[in-house]
Amino acid sequence: MSRTEAINQATHDTSRSAFLVATGIFLSRLAGLVRERVFAHYFGNSAAADAFKAAFRIPNFLQNLFGEGVLSASFIPVYSALLARDEEEEANRLAGAIGTLLALSTSVLVLLGVSFTPYLIDAIAPGFNGEKRDLAIQLVRIFFPGSGLLVLSAWCLGILNSHRRFLLSYTAPVIWNVVIIIALVLYGGRTPQFPLAKVVAWSAVVGSGMQFLSQLPFVLQLTRHLNISFNWITSSVRVVISNFVPVFFSRGVIQISAYVDALLASLLPTGAVAALSYAQVLYTLPLSLFGMSVSAAELPTMSRALGSEAEIASQLRGRLNSSLYRVALFVVPSAVVFLAFGDVVSRAIYQSGQFTRADGVYVWGILAGSGVGLLASALGRIYASTYYALRDTRTPLKYAILRVLVTTGLGYVFALHLPGALGLDAKWGVAGLTTSAGIAGWLEFILLRRTLNQRIGQTGLDPMVLGKLWLAALVGVLAALPSRLILYSAHPVILGIGVLGLYGLVYFICAAALGIDEAKTILKGALQCLAR
Repeated sequence: MSRTEAINQATHDTSRSAFLVATGIFLSRLAGLVRERVFAHYFGNSAAADAFKAAFRIPNFLQNLFGEGVLSASFIPVYSALLARDEEEEANRLAGAIGTLLALSTSVLVLLGVSFTPYLIDAIAPGFNGEKRDLAIQLVRIFFPGSGLLVLSAWCLGILNSHRRFLLSYTAPVIWNVVIIIALVLYGGRTPQFPLAKVVAWSAVVGSGMQFLSQLPFVLQLTRHLNISFNWITSSVRVVISNFVPVFFSRGVIQISAYVDALLASLLPTGAVAALSYAQVLYTLPLSLFGMSVSAAELPTMSRALGSEAEIASQLRGRLNSSLYRVALFVVPSAVVFLAFGDVVSRAIYQSGQFTRADGVYVWGILAGSGVGLLASALGRIYASTYYALRDTRTPLKYAILRVLVTTGLGYVFALHLPGALGLDAKWGVAGLTTSAGIAGWLEFILLRRTLNQRIGQTGLDPMVLGKLWLAALVGVLAALPSRLILYSAHPVILGIGVLGLYGLVYFICAAALGIDEAKTILKGALQCLAR
């Protein structure tokens, strides 16, 4: 096979992998949206919802520190490189050693977390008191063991992704969501909110165990000679640990930013913590479907790049630029939707039972703030994966720290002081949190791109192409505005289908007319499906 054919084959394989990742993420996120809709139906923006959402952030800290993102950056590049060199025995030793290390470290942290829960609650939600604080403490203690199981599930994901088994690893969270949905449906109609919150928390722990066990048999099949050992002195293990430390701190500072957001939201009127969580589910959807799917599929392929330094740089540059276009095509219209039709989105997903139309408008304000930095966050994931493929985990850490510092400073001003200065209700300060994060996200993205360009050559989106995407999205908004006015009093789901469906159709037609090849391909495929 010639070099050109090999590159084309790799591109085809990665596109297929990205599709599988996106499919898995779509299914899990769809299940997550159903879970959140059912949760909103029974809890709304109540005190119990605030306690539940705040409590889940604390053990989720453990999952994010040791879970998918960290393992993707530190473990997958080393493990994939061993597989590429046919060093299967060493790869199995590495997988076993890292699995053992994760199991031991997370077990210790779970025990510590359960023991010091009251102090953790006081640190993250100082605005909670009375029954609300007591419920949050009980929920955290329930959640912690489940988070430990999700860390082991992320270890399975790292192995499966390295073997390019993407669909299973990203579909597994469906199980976790389904278990929680079942608990909500069975107990929601006949259990008060505070006891119901504890029932749902226990169901999350059961779902975590089932998610891990659903992947384990396939992992054992791929690693036939897996050695669960304490052999942490091999060169490959040392490389993973060396890479792990800066990524660990990088994820740590990102989590600190999330905790600062939760802390500031807890100081705002009741409902702010829950509304922030509802909005996060929505604005992380395009990040996961497009940014994460492409970066997750590209990382193993980028990590296997071979040749001279110039050849590796050329391969990475080509793959990175191609990935940026694919991500921007979908993230640009998503950002515009959050800005223009955030209420339509939130009402279509959540409006039911305790979640009212006013709650949907409240979530829209938060979504609009997130739209400011959505594209930067998505493109930043691709750049970070390129650094990880180069075994450079320290540069993303440096810029992540800067982003968190900027987010924290702006968030404090925007959340607690800006609403009063503008004559707005204090509850709208939560929208300032997502806006500040968006501004800081652009700063991080610009720095990541500039430094990488100095290392591997010029990368990035053509401003002309990017301008066409924004123009197409604007035309889509103008075309969909009349349907929003006509359908605004209709059922929220009908409103969402009518407005968002028309917006998406006009966006892709306009993008194709402006010469965006990917949009033409999507329209052609859609027409072929309709013709069958």
